Amino acid sequence: MIDILRTRRSVRNFEKKPIGLQSLDVMKEALLRCPSSRNSTPWTFIFVDDPDTLLRLSQAREQGSGFLKGAALAIVICGDESKSDVWVEDCAIAATVVQLTAHALGLGSCWTQVRRRPHSAEKSAGEYVRETLGIPKALHVECMIGIGYPADDRKDAKELDYGKIRHNRYGESAP
Repeated sequence: MIDILRTRRSVRNFEKKPIGLQSLDVMKEALLRCPSSRNSTPWTFIFVDDPDTLLRLSQAREQGSGFLKGAALAIVICGDESKSDVWVEDCAIAATVVQLTAHALGLGSCWTQVRRRPHSAEKSAGEYVRETLGIPKALHVECMIGIGYPADDRKDAKELDYGKIRHNRYGESAP
């Protein structure tokens, strides 16, 4: 797992290449195996690979969703607040797990936040995505994950800030 974390990067440029069924099945299984509060599984996942729909989803936000038009797949992660009061956290866990799974499969990915983001002055990004995909009003769109084969081989390593780690109490640095 640590090697996956060391090498995973956000990928916004993808090759024009479809994702194989075996990889899709592994990502579906990973999502369905995600932990959730009290095993409430308050989520629904919509796998989108239709190019026209991906283009529409890439327009969900003024900035930050454009890369979806070049992705082979977008996974739209929705949550049902009637099933859990921590649906946001459960959906965020699922989004992270599928990104790590995609990386382990040789795929790249990037998260775009939808919840509490605008599409326009008149409409939220969540409303736009809901209308585009026919999502019931009972579900809230948390985010979309764009996935595909990376078009570049970016390997810049993130410098770690060990000052973010505390030991026993806030004021004590980790040994």
